[in-house]
Amino acid sequence: MEGINEKEESEQGPGPGSVELGRWTEIQDTLKKRVITVDDFPWRLPSPPSESQQQQLKYVGGVDVSFSKEDPSMACGSLVVLDLLHDLRLVYREFTCVRLDIPYVPGFLAFREAPILVNLLEKMKKEANPFYPQVLMVDGNGLLHPRGFGLASHLGVIADIPTIGIGKNLHHVDGLTRSGLRKLLEDEENRSSGIITLRGNSGFIWGAAMRSNQGSLKPVFVSIGHRVSLETAIKIVNMTCKFRVPEPIRQADIRSREHLRELKLKCPSDAIDKWHCDRSVHSALMANNHRAPSLLTCSVYHNLTTECPSPWRLRLCITRVHTSSEVWSIACMLARNAREVHFM
Repeated sequence: MEGINEKEESEQGPGPGSVELGRWTEIQDTLKKRVITVDDFPWRLPSPPSESQQQQLKYVGGVDVSFSKEDPSMACGSLVVLDLLHDLRLVYREFTCVRLDIPYVPGFLAFREAPILVNLLEKMKKEANPFYPQVLMVDGNGLLHPRGFGLASHLGVIADIPTIGIGKNLHHVDGLTRSGLRKLLEDEENRSSGIITLRGNSGFIWGAAMRSNQGSLKPVFVSIGHRVSLETAIKIVNMTCKFRVPEPIRQADIRSREHLRELKLKCPSDAIDKWHCDRSVHSALMANNHRAPSLLTCSVYHNLTTECPSPWRLRLCITRVHTSSEVWSIACMLARNAREVHFM
């Protein structure tokens, strides 16, 4: 049985059918063939100041998906970018909140979380943001996975970006177990070592356990994601660690949880529980941090613009006026083709 992390344990629900799992397995097998396990990037790790900074790794990203405790279907994806050459200064952050109906299935976390994270990266790339990460740390495993293709590898292949997998708990694979790891961590020969290679019974190296403090029994687990070797991944993680968890992941996690708390204050859980609206409207509400009472009314009008002559740009204006649920249902139906949503 594979190990799962704390976040995954709290988000399990009814799984998909065998047909869907079969399709996911086929997709994993296809994408896995595209994983690159050696260094494949144009930059170098930071070295003496005399070298041009343009050739050095500077922007390290971190991604995480957090879930609301009150509403487990409410997910907040977070992307942060830190400047490695300036004391890990935060230079970029972005969030997206969505409602997920895909359950967590052990071994298939990417099918639940990867689309959220891909959208964040695509948005940044589309804007030609100068802080686009040169390498991305993912709160999830890469090769250290029962099928050898975890979220970090999945995301790296799809987004075509160098990725590093960061796990907080050990996957049980190829003879690697938590009890066995604990013995290694407690072994006198390893007590002073910050890095323990995770070699399975087959002889394959799945990743490395890294601890920030000598003698610590709570390491993080580093594995190849895509286009970064394990040796380089370990070096980058070391450069970005202030605490147990590397800073890009820690910041992404902290800020996604903060964002969820802010949304909870602006949108009480009792109102969220009463939402039965179209996903496009719900996403727009969350993106605009708008308080959404259970009963709303709306006015809808069309506007021809030179930028979007066809189809007509549909603008949905929502006001906080109590009215019948039928009106809200109509608004949700119309919003399926909405290009803009405005709130009043």
